[in-house]
Amino acid sequence: MFYDLNVDWNPSIKDAELSRTLAFLSELGYNVIALNHTISGRLPSDLSCAIPDPLPFKTPASLTILRRCTLVLSESATNNRLGALANNYDILALRPVDEKTFQHACGTADCDLISLDLTKRLGYHFKFKTVSEAVKRGVRLEIAYSQPLMADPAAKRNLISNATGLIRATRGGRGIIISSEATKAVGCRAPWDVVNLAAIWGLAQDRGYEAVSKEARSVVVSAKLKRTSFRGVVDVVYGGEKPVAKDQSENQGQKDKTKVAILKENSAKKRKSEEVEDTTTDSSEKPISKREQKRRAQKARTEGLNQSTTVAP
Repeated sequence: MFYDLNVDWNPSIKDAELSRTLAFLSELGYNVIALNHTISGRLPSDLSCAIPDPLPFKTPASLTILRRCTLVLSESATNNRLGALANNYDILALRPVDEKTFQHACGTADCDLISLDLTKRLGYHFKFKTVSEAVKRGVRLEIAYSQPLMADPAAKRNLISNATGLIRATRGGRGIIISSEATKAVGCRAPWDVVNLAAIWGLAQDRGYEAVSKEARSVVVSAKLKRTSFRGVVDVVYGGEKPVAKDQSENQGQKDKTKVAILKENSAKKRKSEEVEDTTTDSSEKPISKREQKRRAQKARTEGLNQSTTVAP
């Protein structure tokens, strides 16, 4: 899969122009696109995502659209609300303007990506110690190729010089991704054209391929883990309820009905037998045996004989 994590978005761009850009990127072979909203100066009071979701026009079905915010970091003290800003976007990038803010972005700033404007002449050199801190933290460095292609020759020279210095400082291009930062479809290039362009800057072909695929994917995955998991370690995913087989549920229901019917029948029989026993006990006496009849007759005769003996004198 190929990624372009920097396609410019702002309210002034017409929907038809952005729609053509996304359609052209899909034809070039890209699978994941990040629309980028840039904020300069102080953070606004409303930090909600400025990019509409869903977009007001139809997008190619093969494209996955992400939303990214790039904050121009003019001073290191403006990071107290970066966490709240990051929660409203899929990717948060910082763009340092000088060496101090660049060191802060690489060392301690909570971000997913460091985007560098390499079209300008920088007043400092990239150092391995500084950029390695960012790579160890999982923060990637971004090179944008679109703007210099349509700018003056000085911007192109600055891009080649700064990109070469950054690749040298990262010891072969570790932790570098390449994006377009295109505002129009004419500024986009195919993934393998980007790999060949990076080879001019001194980036090996395998590293150039990773810059538009593997390294860019790591930015998306790590940013998602930060927002959906606990400290990027534990991710709780709802897997749904366990499905119950249809025939099993029917059999269980039939068994339950049979069991209830048997219980009702047994209780009815028990109740009937108790009623019959009560009526026989109350209404009729127990029949007298023949032995008891003989005993009673003999007792009556004995009593009659005693009475006659008493009357005779």
